[in-house]
Amino acid sequence: MLILIRAVIQPYFYDPLLDYFKHDYLNASIPELDFSAYFLNIFYRYFLNTVISLAIIYLVFKDVKALYFSIKFYVLAFLVLSLLLFVLLKFNVTQNYLLTFYVRRFLIQPLFVFILLPAFYYQKVRSREV
Repeated sequence: MLILIRAVIQPYFYDPLLDYFKHDYLNASIPELDFSAYFLNIFYRYFLNTVISLAIIYLVFKDVKALYFSIKFYVLAFLVLSLLLFVLLKFNVTQNYLLTFYVRRFLIQPLFVFILLPAFYYQKVRSREV
């Protein structure tokens, strides 16, 4: 499902920064954005990736506490990262293009599941040892 979102559905999302980061982002300024449409599309992608990631976490661990923690983590991460991305784009912070690139990447790609899965596994292994 995560691959389906990335491969198939991605062209249907409004993302003018996609071409910006593929080409001459070092010398070009950030393109004009329709902030409401852009952040709505960021939210849709984040929401789809989050739902699928939460399902993966639940299917792997069958732990409601891990699921609740993950939900809180995803909500907090979205709030912090989307606010940071908005500030970076609104004030055209082009000297920090890598920060903008990575904040955007964490919002549109399901990277948190690759962080949470090993963390929960490690926690599960450590709790058995004690």
